[in-house]
Amino acid sequence: MAESKIASPGFLEEIESESQQKVRVCYQCGKCSAGCPVGYAMDLLPNQVIRLVQLGLKDEVLSCATIWLCASCETCATRCPREIEIVRVMDVLRRRSTSEGYTSPVREVPIFVSTFINNLKRFGRLYEAGFVGVYNLLSGHLTKDLDKVPMILMKRKLAFFPPRIKGISKIRAMIRRAEEIEKQ
Repeated sequence: MAESKIASPGFLEEIESESQQKVRVCYQCGKCSAGCPVGYAMDLLPNQVIRLVQLGLKDEVLSCATIWLCASCETCATRCPREIEIVRVMDVLRRRSTSEGYTSPVREVPIFVSTFINNLKRFGRLYEAGFVGVYNLLSGHLTKDLDKVPMILMKRKLAFFPPRIKGISKIRAMIRRAEEIEKQ
């Protein structure tokens, strides 16, 4: 038996208000999806996500993998004849998904994001070796790419120790402010 899909009244308006995008004007031309470099890995194409928002199908859209796989490259926005910045819609959908308790079907994405932000807080910039090590540990890919480490270090492609930067307190303050805004 097919699962029934129930529309959430006001969902479209909430997403439009929060993203400041007129999602309702999308006429499903598919240009965003045709140009999406990550489309091959998505469970729904970008235009399908927009359609679910238009239909108010909150559960379907907030539980899909696509909102977590979006690379925020803005290829979709440059191709959209209606000038919808889908990246802004995807950002809102990710925040809503998290705040409303939906679990990401792509387990590694939230781990990647939190590891990345924590790395920035600690070092003021991305310390690649530390980031990869912590990410692989937390995501359960402990030995992934381990065979490449000696060559990377020999060729000096990554610093063994994190570089020191000036103004790290300003970067930390900026991240704290962004987190405060996100909680609102």
